[in-house]
Amino acid sequence: MFATHTKRQASAVARLSGRLIRAQRPPRNSRHLSQKASRQSQGPERWLGPAVALVGTFAAATIAYVYTSEEPTAKEIPRQPVKVTVEESRVKDSFSQEQNRNALSTQHAQVRSMSENPGVYVWGANSHRVVDPDSSETIVKSPRRLRYFEGRLLRDLKLTQTSGAAISENGDLIQWGKGFSETDYQPTPTLKGKKLISINMSRDRIIALSSSGNIYSIPISKSDQETGPKPQETSWIPYFPSSSRISYRQLTPQLGLGEKVTSIAAGLEHVLMLTSSGRVFSAAAATEDYPSKGQLGVAGLRWATRPKGPVDLCHELSSLKGSKITQIASGDFHSMLLDKNGSVLVFGDNSFGQLGLRYDPSTPTVDTPTLLSMKGLYPGKGWATRVTNIAAGGFTSFMTVDAQWAETGPDGKPGAPSIDFWSFGRGIHGALGTGRWTHIQDRPSKVKALSGLSEYDEKAQKVLPIGVSQIAAGATHVAAVLDNASHLSASKKSSVADTTWGQDTLWWGGNESLQLGTGKRSNAPTPIHILPPPDIVATASTDDSRFQIIPQKQRIECGRQVTAIYSVKK
Repeated sequence: MFATHTKRQASAVARLSGRLIRAQRPPRNSRHLSQKASRQSQGPERWLGPAVALVGTFAAATIAYVYTSEEPTAKEIPRQPVKVTVEESRVKDSFSQEQNRNALSTQHAQVRSMSENPGVYVWGANSHRVVDPDSSETIVKSPRRLRYFEGRLLRDLKLTQTSGAAISENGDLIQWGKGFSETDYQPTPTLKGKKLISINMSRDRIIALSSSGNIYSIPISKSDQETGPKPQETSWIPYFPSSSRISYRQLTPQLGLGEKVTSIAAGLEHVLMLTSSGRVFSAAAATEDYPSKGQLGVAGLRWATRPKGPVDLCHELSSLKGSKITQIASGDFHSMLLDKNGSVLVFGDNSFGQLGLRYDPSTPTVDTPTLLSMKGLYPGKGWATRVTNIAAGGFTSFMTVDAQWAETGPDGKPGAPSIDFWSFGRGIHGALGTGRWTHIQDRPSKVKALSGLSEYDEKAQKVLPIGVSQIAAGATHVAAVLDNASHLSASKKSSVADTTWGQDTLWWGGNESLQLGTGKRSNAPTPIHILPPPDIVATASTDDSRFQIIPQKQRIECGRQVTAIYSVKK
């Protein structure tokens, strides 16, 4: 820009100088000048006047050019004041150390409160007084403590929208809700002295497992318990047996020497029983409806073809001989098995693709255990996969897969392991967790929000994958507990910033009775965080706080339009 201005200035000066010199020349026809004068004009004085005029002209032109060509200065933009918000310190001198830690971290407040105050939080459908027997509200939209279980530890808990059942710390069965009694909705001990450890609920019965491996089938209805046949039980007086206080049946699979049932899983009409030897038995679990969708796992078994004997006769899944099963799961009308090699077998209803097998409308059921193929879940052939956990609820199935690229990289080491979460079945309510409202999903689909997670482990000094420690699958909604590192104790000698935290929970699926705990009725097709119980943390955003549970001390139960979190006995 400076060079351009200089060239323009020089051109202007040259033009002015030329005119000035021409103006100073004498006319050629002036005859009155003498030759002497002509000779004198050739001296130094001849050029003094023109030179002074030239310099003056140059200076004037320069000043004029600079003045006329000077660019206007830009108008200054006034600065906007920046509003600086200084957050008030949450630490108060008047607070105790624990109060300051609670103020710094809502997670710390949850861990402390739930550790010191065990009990049960319930929310969702309350039309049958399952969530709150003392309230006439039809829906409870946020976690609420169930008064009867204040300060109590439980061994297990199961819920439907009509009734609830739990096992007390000493192994007694407790029931409540209108489905149990039309007149008294309060929790009431029913089956006592059996040292129960686990329960499942079918359409109209409770299947309970004792610590010794005995299996009991109890009517949900109090009136059926009182009027039904009562078995003889041993008495403290020898040779004088007495009748049971309530009606129940006992399921008796044909076990080997030293073998016992270790876990049970029930659907609406059937129950699976896993033994300590890895064998699986199945039986009918409902009073009125016999399993008819292949969920018993016995080829051709229907009401018309059932063998002689009790309706709830136990059937061994003989096609599994040679396989050792380590985990069982049941949806409403389908079953899942996990063997010691990390393979999954499925059978029962496949009308929504919940078996993970190709849906065929001409044959919507599979009545024998069938291997679920992992082919196509991961690209390429270099992946080593192993299923480590299974779950089922309603018409949907879930599994956790450990995957690792088996081929070594340039450094000679195999690829980093990944833990992925997969779902299949009915997703019309969002229960698949994939973000899609799929009616039929007959191939496993990855739930991205729960797959490929990792964290840095300070003890191991490396990044480790994060898995899912618990899957609670209800009829239409699901909850998962992440297996992230937790910090459950803070020393009194440590700083106030030494706060505790538990394991994260995520929720998705149907929310027709506000069972997700979001406070809004809309379904959630992908896993989300929810707020902690309002009696612990008063907050309005999951950015500030999220619901966590204490590992090994709390467990989630997703039932039919009802959800609970309860303190467990180790």
